Amino acid sequence: MVKKTIAEKIISAHCSKPVSAGDTVVASVDLAMATDGSGPLTIQLFREMGHSKVWDPEKVLMVLDHYVPCPNDKVAGLQDGMRSFCNDGNGVLFDLGEGICHQLLPEKGYIRPGSLVVGADSHSLTYGALNALGTGIGSSDLAAVMATGKLWLRVPESVKVIINGQMPPHVTAKDIALFIVGRFGAGGANYRALEFHGDAVPGLDMDDRMTLCNMMVETGSKCSIMPFDPIIETWARPFKWKTMNPVYSDPGAVYADTLEVNLDRLTPQIAKPHQVDRVTPIAEVENIPIQMVVIGTCTNGRLKDLRSAAELIDGRGKAPGVELLIVPASRKIYLEASREGILDIFVRNGALVLPPGCGPCCGSSAGIPGSGKSVLSTANRNFLGRMGNVKSSIYLGSPLSAAAAAVTGKITDSKNLN
Repeated sequence: MVKKTIAEKIISAHCSKPVSAGDTVVASVDLAMATDGSGPLTIQLFREMGHSKVWDPEKVLMVLDHYVPCPNDKVAGLQDGMRSFCNDGNGVLFDLGEGICHQLLPEKGYIRPGSLVVGADSHSLTYGALNALGTGIGSSDLAAVMATGKLWLRVPESVKVIINGQMPPHVTAKDIALFIVGRFGAGGANYRALEFHGDAVPGLDMDDRMTLCNMMVETGSKCSIMPFDPIIETWARPFKWKTMNPVYSDPGAVYADTLEVNLDRLTPQIAKPHQVDRVTPIAEVENIPIQMVVIGTCTNGRLKDLRSAAELIDGRGKAPGVELLIVPASRKIYLEASREGILDIFVRNGALVLPPGCGPCCGSSAGIPGSGKSVLSTANRNFLGRMGNVKSSIYLGSPLSAAAAAVTGKITDSKNLN
């Protein structure tokens, strides 16, 4: 019997036959997702292919999250088109303010272990946190999936990422993610499945895992997957699924490469403009002035992220001249942060709290930095012009590093604020 990785097993189950890395297959899809950044084109292509009804409306999700609040009448028309598509029985709609797709789908119980999920958004790798194979595809591929429920793909080779050690204070999952991206480099894991192992993995909670899997697309990987364990089982319990298909790799499975990460020696990491893989320890970039700080997005907009940032900012306030933006990842998180008093802390300390959405991360709505300004963001990309202004510079870091920059007005290791 051929030993298989998690990715090979999940794709095999969706092809009803054993497959291996390198095979080109047609696989059945469990869930398809589009955002208002990709959905309008997907719908157009779907109709141009001659289709009027999707293969399963309960498995097609349309999420309005990129343009929140809606910035102009053209976008309003595109969003209305997605609403009409769903009203005609072609999918489930999550309207403005519900949250960012990569938070909503796990939060609402749509992502199950062992499932194959495709999204017309590159950070769909997030779903691997729940032992699923989540991957991003283009609008034309998604249109075909919506019509047929099937996707053709090449089975990726797998890379074993071994994370060992104890996470030091002031180091977070975002720092682990940035470190891994820096080690692989952009495209260093192109079209490969990253599979996480090591004695540190059981200590990563679901928020940590979603951050980690979300960022792995910056290595070029096809998917990133956590093995099933009690953390995933506990997350899944409230959804009371009738079926759940935990997936584990076989002992002796073949991996194309191995990357080892020792947390004991890890320090906070920063990605420098204008590439996500220009990663350096924070000590190398300390004291660079920062004029805008963004805490949130699908990478780090969960309650744990907001709580840790608020605790650091509380009583210190933000530095003069720093614009501090807070972006909860979903309406549920927004409400939980409000009940805990987290949003109150941010507002009292001079922050602007934005509605759940992608906005400042990709420059699609409120929160565009001014020319010549430097931003420290907890988002996942820092490309030139990413936030809507090619004359600004974006650094990426953890919520703790972002909060420290908001307090001091410069890149600062949060441990120095104790």
